[in-house]
This record gives sequence, C-alpha cells and structure tokens, in this order.
Amino acid sequence: MNFLNTKEKNIAIGSVQNYQVDDGIIFLKLSNDNSTDLVFNQTIDKKYIQFHFCIKGFSNFQFNNGRYAFPVIGNNSILLYNPVQELPINALLNPNSLVISILISIKKFHGLFSNQADQISFLNKDNIGNKFYKEKKLEPMMSVVLNQMVQLSVHESMHNLYLRAKVFELMSLYFNRSKEMDIEQCPFLVDDKNIKKIRLAKEIIISRMIEPPSLPDLASEVEISLKKLKEGFKQVYGASVFVFLLDYKMQVSKTMLSSGNYNVNEVALKVGYSTATHFINAFKKKFGTTPKKYLMSL
Repeated sequence: MNFLNTKEKNIAIGSVQNYQVDDGIIFLKLSNDNSTDLVFNQTIDKKYIQFHFCIKGFSNFQFNNGRYAFPVIGNNSILLYNPVQELPINALLNPNSLVISILISIKKFHGLFSNQADQISFLNKDNIGNKFYKEKKLEPMMSVVLNQMVQLSVHESMHNLYLRAKVFELMSLYFNRSKEMDIEQCPFLVDDKNIKKIRLAKEIIISRMIEPPSLPDLASEVEISLKKLKEGFKQVYGASVFVFLLDYKMQVSKTMLSSGNYNVNEVALKVGYSTATHFINAFKKKFGTTPKKYLMSL
C-alpha cells in the first residue's frame, strides 16, 4: 500500500482523502454526496488493524470476494483484524454517507497500548495470531473527535500533527471502559435531542451559505438556546458556527475551481461573496495562495 502524506481524489461520484499521519497510522475519509452509490477499493496489508467509523448514512464492507459483508450504519463502527489473510477494503457507500477509516499497524498498536494489553481482547496473549472483529456504537465524545477530524479546522501545514493527536484521542476513547467519564467530559452531548438540533443547524447554514441566518435566528429556528448553540456547535464540529461556515465555503470554492467549470468571480458569487476581492483574501488566508495561483498549479 503506497500512501502519500496527503492526497485527495474523486472516485466515481464521491471523494477519498487520505493522510499518513505517522509511521503505521493512516487516516481515510470516504464521502459520497451524490445520488448514487459509491464503491471504494483499496489493498490493505494484513499487518494493519482496520477501524471503520460510519458518521452518517450507510456503508457496507465486503471481504473474501463478497462472501462476507459487514454493514455499518451511521453512528456505528467496526474493528477488523486478520493477521493471516489480507483484508482489502471493498466498501460501498450509499448516497449522503460519510466514513472515517483509521488503519494502524499491529506494531504501532502494541507500542501505544503495551501497558493495557490484558484489557484489549486481541492483544491478550491467548488471542495472539487470531483474527478479530468487533462492532461498536459511537459514543458522544468519539463523535465529537470524528467530526473534528472531518472538519480539519487548522492550517494545512498542521493537518498531519492535528490528525495524529486526534487518532490517539480517538483510540483512547474507543478502548476506554468508563462510560461515566465520557458523559462527564461532554455533558451537553448526553442529550440526543441537542445533538440533532446542532446537526440541523449545520445543515441550515450550509444550505443557505450565500445568506446564512444570524446566530439568534439560527438558534430560534432549531429551537435551542443561543448559548447551547454556540457551545454545542463547537463541541461537535470543533469550531464556532461561522468559522465552520467559512471553512466549508473555502472547501467548496476549492472544489469548484478544481472542476475547471468556473472562474474566480463566478466561484466568489456562488459561495456568498459580493466582491471577488473579499473572496480572494479569504482564500489566501485559508490556503496560503490566491485562487488564480491555485488554478495555475492544477
């Protein structure tokens, strides 16, 4: 398996983004935002433990030429490890689905959890050399970390460092046996109704990014207090509402420019900027280059 430090490409009508965040740790983001299914295939060395987190939608992982299938719905995950046989990823994502996959070599994993080997089933001496499969529902704090990994609300130069830290945090939460600690650290998210309202708020600002509602209007629309909207949004998505929206606009604009179907002025208008100058300044601040120079580099 040959991953570059960071790479993004379109497959069918979705996208795949990967980062090798550390020796023996690979991060994959599989997304399907269109109206038909996406199929993603990737050869994976048998030395890797696979964690697949379905953040939304539905995904189906098939192995052994389709003889075995592991469906994973939104807010659930699977862990797969087979030290004897390779388990290439053959994943089907339904429309409007998002999956984060973390691949960790068994050597790296032993290094991270050597002191907890007896508490982790497949590191136990009795299970060495055995294949392992586990389903797990995403707990609130895990969902927060995964959403932060999706948003990547840091400068591009910090992506690998940020993801490495988040992978370690995610693993500690995944194997943490104390649910009380999870609730204590993030009391806001214990209330599932609040989570749904925060997600609705995100969908609203994305769908109306040209003229987004004010924070008070947004809070009123999703029927949540302004304080809970601000606090909850930052907990779930790792950024304030309008920082998140700015990042989203920049990612959309980058995709539009990459398509070759729009010029800079057209993109500026479509993501909600009244003047190209303001758009160019925002783009340069986010990506460290102007839209024109970015186009020339394609």
